[in-house]
Amino acid sequence: MNRPNRLPHRRALQAKRPGEQSMTRRRTLQLGVAAAALPLVHIRGAGAAGKLAVAFWDHWVPGGNAIMQKQVDAWAAKNHIDVAADFITGNGNQLLMTGVAEAQAKTGHDIMTFVNWDVFNLHAALAPVDDVVERLSAQYGAVSSTASYLAKVNGHWTAVPTSTGTQTKPPCARISLMKKYGIDIQAMYPASPEKTALADAWDYEMLVKTGEAAMKDGYPFALGLGGGTTNTDGIDQVGAMFRAYGAPLIDAEGAIQVKSDAMRQFLEFARRFVKMLPDDVVSYDDASNNRALISGKSALIFNPPSAWAVAKRDAPAVAEDCWTFSAPKGPKGRFVPTLTFFWGIYSFSRNQAAAKDLLEHLMQREQVEPRTVATEGYDLPPFEKMNDFKIWEEVEPPKGTVYNYPIRPWHDAKPNITASEASPDVAVQIYQRATHNNMLARLKQGQSIEQVVAWAADELGGFTR
Repeated sequence: MNRPNRLPHRRALQAKRPGEQSMTRRRTLQLGVAAAALPLVHIRGAGAAGKLAVAFWDHWVPGGNAIMQKQVDAWAAKNHIDVAADFITGNGNQLLMTGVAEAQAKTGHDIMTFVNWDVFNLHAALAPVDDVVERLSAQYGAVSSTASYLAKVNGHWTAVPTSTGTQTKPPCARISLMKKYGIDIQAMYPASPEKTALADAWDYEMLVKTGEAAMKDGYPFALGLGGGTTNTDGIDQVGAMFRAYGAPLIDAEGAIQVKSDAMRQFLEFARRFVKMLPDDVVSYDDASNNRALISGKSALIFNPPSAWAVAKRDAPAVAEDCWTFSAPKGPKGRFVPTLTFFWGIYSFSRNQAAAKDLLEHLMQREQVEPRTVATEGYDLPPFEKMNDFKIWEEVEPPKGTVYNYPIRPWHDAKPNITASEASPDVAVQIYQRATHNNMLARLKQGQSIEQVVAWAADELGGFTR
């Protein structure tokens, strides 16, 4: 995971996932112990009447915090509630550890920000928010499938999906270089609501063909195969690729599937995929792909618009040549990597009614759109009817460069979080261990498909025992 910084250029080294970390039970306990020593964790007696304590993510875009504070202050004044808002960094897992510490201590903020797996890991400490999510869904359409997978536990919503921090990680490529290799990405995915024949043909076979040309030309695709929580970009991209081939590691019933025909088909493809990548991709972290694009050394990465935003300031010629578009498709469809943020209300909060009201207010279109504008379109609403904000048309250069960053209805694409074919308690372990990436890294290092499958079967057996 990249480390956030309040300066946009640092986003090249951070780019998107503050606080993200998946955990086993042992890891949760370890972080809880460590969090007890954090000097910056705010532990309060929560919920005196007329008061709320809220922990927001410290947004990497400077304007992100300011507009959030303004919106909270306006709601607080109108409702005569004293709201203390803390903006907690994801650096050093402080956001994550604050959530773990408060859940264990049963005191602290009324509302906490969670990322991806953190909701499932701590759902026992959270109050149900079905009423809030159902009202928002009635207004703004269905919630993304990844948000539902992560936060709907035993049939109940345990956190409210938020736009702040939520993102997709589609391809971002150099317009001129892709044209050189035979693909006009602006014609394939124009900044307009239309499906093209070129987009329909955009698949992983085309990705490999183009990647091979880029490799020969000295601009290899920067797609990481590194493991662990330092390379969530790579974990998310690779997991979406497995999903597109219908090749789960473990299915919803808990059965290990690495010896399936679909997995064999995928790994045969993957042997060609890894050959088009430079050797150092096995040691990539989340900063590596950003640096490769911004420095002008790569033709394509998978990333939210943060790398482009940094290039806009530090390498304008590169930024002017960037275009974001949807992921390639495989035999089973087109899947786009995602990362989702949530706001949860602790069950120990004494002011849950006010907390729910604040969250519902903050997720109204009138609040969500200005926050998305303030972050130059980086924050994505998790409700389908909010994907029409004008900001994605207006951001430049070039104009329309991030128009296809949200998943549009005509993309024929679905959001994905790696390993989500399995139940969350199993999937979080696969994600944390970066099993998908380790399989491809072993192919890259010369192991046979049989060796990779044998290793994966042994690895996965430990997750289901």
